[in-house]
Amino acid sequence: MASSLLIADLHLASSEEDKTNLFIKFCQEQASKVDQLFILGDLFNTWLGDDLSISSYQNVITHLKKLSTVTDVFVMTGNRDFLLGSNFEEASGCKLISEPYFLETNNKQYVLIHGDELCTDDVGYQQLKKILQHPITKFIFLHLGKKLRLKISGQLRKKSIQAQNYKSSEIMDVNQLAVDELMNKYPDSDLIHGHTHRQDTHIGDCYTRYVLGDWSASQGNAIEINTELNWLEIN
Repeated sequence: MASSLLIADLHLASSEEDKTNLFIKFCQEQASKVDQLFILGDLFNTWLGDDLSISSYQNVITHLKKLSTVTDVFVMTGNRDFLLGSNFEEASGCKLISEPYFLETNNKQYVLIHGDELCTDDVGYQQLKKILQHPITKFIFLHLGKKLRLKISGQLRKKSIQAQNYKSSEIMDVNQLAVDELMNKYPDSDLIHGHTHRQDTHIGDCYTRYVLGDWSASQGNAIEINTELNWLEIN
């Protein structure tokens, strides 16, 4: 049986050296010892397109490339780095995967997603996501100049932070009906996701929902799946 590690929501930024070093240490000491690493969205805090952002994260890319020689690294895009593309795959040795991704082990099946699609109560966010992640919008954005991309990205992030100040914690969490609707399609499976930054294990009647937390500069978290599932604290 293949051994796997799953992480999400590192939100790596080129200016945050301590968090980057924590991730590199994780790659060297833990991820290199398993068969598969799954990164379930928002590995990077901002990704303006492969042509601009690969050079900004060269240290991370280099260590992912090295890791990929011993471990299969699968990356799911999140709401912050949905512009990851084929040049990133080539430079890092990672493989981009779509959601939902179905992970089958000897004794259990897991549905893997980033998690933002389940936050259906946040209507404004879902409407904006539809626009930003539409193929036409992405095409236009990727053909803009660097300064304009940086400006637009900064403005969107500022508005996002302002909007979050007015939203309740319930609105920004997953909607249980949306979760049930998804899991009805995958009987006898459990769910693993990130996005909400609310690390927890929710045991239900038909399935268990595992929520990966985000990473700080000094601590992270991961799920390890081997013969059984375990939580790991990364420091």
